[in-house]
Amino acid sequence: MDLVRAKLSEVDGIERDLLGKRSAVQEQAYRTAYTITVAGGAITLVIALVMGGLLTRSIAVPITRMTKAMEALAKGDTSVEVPGVGRADEIGSMAAAVEIFRDSIIERQRAQAELAHVNRVATMGQLTASIAHEINQPITGVAINADAALNFLDANPPDVKQTRQILTQIGDDARRAGLILHRIRAMFKRGLPRRDRFDVNEAILDVIALTQSEVVRHGVLLWTQLAEDLPPIEGERIQLQQVVMNLIVNAVEAMTALDHGAREVHICTKADPTGSVLVAVRDSGPGLDPTSLDRVFQPFYTTKPDGMGMGLAICRSIIEAHGGQLWATSNEPRGAAFQFAIPRS
Repeated sequence: MDLVRAKLSEVDGIERDLLGKRSAVQEQAYRTAYTITVAGGAITLVIALVMGGLLTRSIAVPITRMTKAMEALAKGDTSVEVPGVGRADEIGSMAAAVEIFRDSIIERQRAQAELAHVNRVATMGQLTASIAHEINQPITGVAINADAALNFLDANPPDVKQTRQILTQIGDDARRAGLILHRIRAMFKRGLPRRDRFDVNEAILDVIALTQSEVVRHGVLLWTQLAEDLPPIEGERIQLQQVVMNLIVNAVEAMTALDHGAREVHICTKADPTGSVLVAVRDSGPGLDPTSLDRVFQPFYTTKPDGMGMGLAICRSIIEAHGGQLWATSNEPRGAAFQFAIPRS
């Protein structure tokens, strides 16, 4: 019995040792599993961050840049570079589509600029006689003053004071002729539109200087009421001057058939409550048919026997390309009024 008890005690001791070792092994296994889990999670997080950074660089950044390029195109800026062109993935396909869209805008702008140039040339052709008269005036003044200066120099003694005054007048006449030629050259210039900030009143006064002789020749009185301190506008100066010139010429032509009553054109500018600059050209002609107030802006619609019906259509497209509106109303007590609004820069 003692031997059995001894064996049982030995077995109990071995069992206790095994239980103790099992607890230690289990604790070590738990620690190892925890360490592996934490390390695995950390590695997974690092991999996820790296993959996220790579995806951001390869997808999110190009898409963001492409979005900015499309916003610039929507504002009319065709000089923007399209990112991602040449890539062989979906980003590259998207970039190719945006590039095609940009090129189509450029081609449309070129076509519009060419059509506007043709219209300017046609309008300037109508003013040939008046422009020739406008240039002839300062040139004639130069010739007359030059003869007078020679006479003062031939006097005994020479009248230097009068000669200096006459030479000053000759310089003024020469500069005036040069300014007229500069305005004419600007109107005939062709090319893609170039947007600048400018004073709309100054642009209108330049157009009035070109059309003044034509206005006087038809017995028309031209009045201006240009608001002071107007905010500058951003746009293509020559094209907006083309709109004003077309409206003035149309107003003058509308009154050529009047047998009685004053022939007047009123041009006014003012700041619109919405922040736009408003330009209005009103005449005292026969006016427009109320049912055709919007049709006058349709291509090839004209009431003139020799008209093309493109002038006002081009004018509206120019104003709309600048983010503005052009419309026609009846003038009181008679005549027509054409107005356009351009957002301030």
